Amino acid sequence: MSVSRDNDPEPNSVSAADTASIDAKSTAHSQNPLASTNANASPDPVGIKPGSAAFRRISIALFLAGYATFSLIYCVQPLLPEVALHFGVGPAESSLALSLTTGFLAFAILLAGAVSEATGRKQLMLVSMCVASILNLIAPFLPDWHAFLVVRALEGLMLGGVPAVAMAYLAEEIDPKALGVAMGIYISGTAIGGLSGRVVIGFLTDLFGWHAALGAMGALGLLAALGFAVLLPASRNFVRKPGFQVRYHLRAWGGHLKHAGLPFVFLIGAFAMGCFVTVFNYVGFRLSDAPYGLSQSQIGLIFVVYLCGSVTSSIAGALSDKLGRGPVLVVGVLLAGLGVTLSMHESLTGIIGGIVVLTSGFFVAHSIASGWVGRLAENAKGHASSLYLLAYYLGSSIMGSAGGWFWDHGGWNAVAGFSVALLGCALVCGLYLWRFASKAAAIQQGEASVTNSAHSAQPDFSKASHGRA
Repeated sequence: MSVSRDNDPEPNSVSAADTASIDAKSTAHSQNPLASTNANASPDPVGIKPGSAAFRRISIALFLAGYATFSLIYCVQPLLPEVALHFGVGPAESSLALSLTTGFLAFAILLAGAVSEATGRKQLMLVSMCVASILNLIAPFLPDWHAFLVVRALEGLMLGGVPAVAMAYLAEEIDPKALGVAMGIYISGTAIGGLSGRVVIGFLTDLFGWHAALGAMGALGLLAALGFAVLLPASRNFVRKPGFQVRYHLRAWGGHLKHAGLPFVFLIGAFAMGCFVTVFNYVGFRLSDAPYGLSQSQIGLIFVVYLCGSVTSSIAGALSDKLGRGPVLVVGVLLAGLGVTLSMHESLTGIIGGIVVLTSGFFVAHSIASGWVGRLAENAKGHASSLYLLAYYLGSSIMGSAGGWFWDHGGWNAVAGFSVALLGCALVCGLYLWRFASKAAAIQQGEASVTNSAHSAQPDFSKASHGRA
C-alpha cells in the first residue's frame, strides 16, 4: 500500500545522518501552518498513530473542515419554505437552492481530487472553504431568484475542494489501523456542520430574518477556515504531481471503476444520500403545514438528531476496525430503512423518532462506505474519493429534487416509499460487498496457511476490512 506501512523501514536503507536531515526538514516544514505539502516526504512513509499530537491536530482540523463544508451546504435546507415564499416558487423548485449546490459540488469533487495531486491537499481545502464562505455571505442579499441560484451553484463548485481531498489526506497520513476512527471523527464534523447549518439558522431566522441568518453561516465558515489553517499539519506522505495530466487522471478514474468492489461502494453513497436528503428536504413542508404548524425554530430543532449521526459515525468507524465493514454497513442501511418507515406515522413523536433512527443508520452507512473507499483504493486515493463523492452528491442532487414530484403527487407516504426503494438498492450493494469481502478474507487465510509467512502480501479487497468481512 502506498499510503502507509505497518512494518519498520529496512534497517540499513538510510544512514542515521540522512534520516536526521529528512526529519529536521519535515519538522520545519510542518511547523508552517499554511504549508500545503511536505516536499521532502519520507521515502518510506509511516502513518500517524492515534493518541499522538499530530493525530489530535488532524482530527480537530478536519472536524472543522467537515463542519464548515456541510453547514454551508445545508443551511438553506430548513429555509426552503421561507425561500419558496419569498421568491414565489413551489416546493420542488425551491429545492434547487440545495440541489444545484450539491450537483455542482459533485462535479467539482471529481476535479478537486485530481487538482489536489498538483496543488497539494491543504492549500486546496483552505481556499475552497474561504471562497465558499464569502459566497454564502453574498447570496442572501441578492434580489433575484436566478441570481440566488447561480451563487448557490458557485458555492457548491468551490466546496468541492474539501470532501474528496479530506478523505484522501486521511488515507495518506493516518495509520491504516486507525483510519476508521479518524474517518469517523471527520464524518462527525460533517454531522455537526449539518446540525449547525439547520438548527442555528432556524433560531436566527426567527430572530433576524433568513437573510441575516444565511450571512451569519458564511461568517462562521470563515472562522472554521482560520482554525483549519492553523491546526492541520502539512502532508508527510503526499507526493506532488506537477501539471494536470489528463491521461493520468482518466486512467486513475477508469481503474477505480473497473475495481471489483469500489463501484458498489459508490452506488451505496448515491442511494443512501438520495434517501437522506429527500426526507430532510420535504419534512419541513410537512411539519409547517396543518395539523402540525411548526415555526422555523421548531422545525430547526428537528435537526438536533444530527447529534445521533455524530455519535454513531464515530462508533461505526471503531466497530468496523474490529468486526469488519460489511456487517456494520448492512446494519446501518437497515436502520435507515426502519427510520423512514417510522416517519410515516401521523404523530409528531413518530415522525421525530423515525428521523432519529434514519439519521443514525445513514451516518453509520456513510461512515463505513467512505472509509472503505480509502482502504480499497490501492493508489490514486484522491481519485477514488472523488468518484465516491461524485456519486454521493449526484444522488443528493438528482434524487433530492425528484422527491419533490412524489411530494406533489402523493404526499409524505409517496416520499417515504421512494426513500425506502433507494435504501433497498443500497442494501443489495452492501450485501454484495459483504459477501465478496468474506470470500477475499477466506482466500487470504488459506494462502497464509499454505505459505506460513507472517509478512505475506495482503490481497487488494480484504484490505478494506483488515481481513474481516
